[in-house]
Amino acid sequence: MKKIKLILCVIFITSIAQAQTVEINGSVIAGKDVEGIHVMNKTLNKYTTTNQLGGFTIEAKVQDTIVFSSIQYKFLSVIVSKANVDSKSITVNLIDNVNELDEVTVGKVLTGDLSSDVSNSEAEKPIDFYDVGIPGYTGKKKTQNERKLYEADNGKYVSIGLGVGLNLNKILNGISGRTKRLKNRVKLDQDDEIIRSIREDIAKDFFSVNQLDEILHMDFFYFCADDENFQKRCKDKSPVEVFQFLEEKLKEYKANLNAKD
Repeated sequence: MKKIKLILCVIFITSIAQAQTVEINGSVIAGKDVEGIHVMNKTLNKYTTTNQLGGFTIEAKVQDTIVFSSIQYKFLSVIVSKANVDSKSITVNLIDNVNELDEVTVGKVLTGDLSSDVSNSEAEKPIDFYDVGIPGYTGKKKTQNERKLYEADNGKYVSIGLGVGLNLNKILNGISGRTKRLKNRVKLDQDDEIIRSIREDIAKDFFSVNQLDEILHMDFFYFCADDENFQKRCKDKSPVEVFQFLEEKLKEYKANLNAKD
């Protein structure tokens, strides 16, 4: 009888420990920018985002499900363990949403043609206005992926005789699929920026008149971004135009939720 009571006591204490909610300090490790990644405890309906270093704080208990989402990285779901609760810490690694292959490099043989040899050289590109931020270029500064795309889709033409020239850089990047992957990266960056702008300027007013569980807000925005007209309907548009687009998409989103149920 004493053994049974002891076992029941241990089970009771263990269940209390597992039900204990603590504040967990987490860290996200990824290949690029780790700021603004969405972290959601689906069990407790708690939500936060990562800081510039990939750090975050969120309430959780043993067996809670925490999900990590960002347009740049693959979706990740993690079950909180007892070790996470005891140490009040968790570290996750995110994988890039688009895997970029190594760049194709043409042989570095000097031909005597100055323009060809310069483009084929391993010498580093000189620093320009983009690199140091010196006033000189007054347009919008390109993102890292936009600059990579520009470099992949441009380059010097190499003469093949009879007044005909070929842009080998553009051809090789097109064949390897690198240009297409970079275009996709640029689009994802632009989608993320539009979503950030909508969340800051419109989301509060929109959800005040269009009811949707808060834990579904980010999922809804990603659903909107999947629409082929997302940028056309939302980029540099008035709040009224964006509001109208969101209302149209919310009807579709709720219809999909009901269909799943």
